Amino acid sequence: MSANEIIKEFEKKGYKNIFVWSDSKGTYYDWHTHPYNEIRYMLKGKMIINTKDKSIELSPGDIAEVKAGEAHEAYVLEDCEYICAQKP
Repeated sequence: MSANEIIKEFEKKGYKNIFVWSDSKGTYYDWHTHPYNEIRYMLKGKMIINTKDKSIELSPGDIAEVKAGEAHEAYVLEDCEYICAQKP
């Protein structure tokens, strides 16, 4: 699926604030929460998202959702690009 098709699918599912983001290898996002559900679709590269209960390794084509209020951190293993979207 193309990035545009993925964005349209997220829109159909009620996601808002949809954007493409990129991070460099070694980027680290310390523990934090969001007041909304957040979903990521990996376009390229690799990343790990840790929550208190699980560790999710994302590669191209993978999707991860972090629920509103769920504490998480992220490590970028390779330069990456992903689609990020939010849902109240």
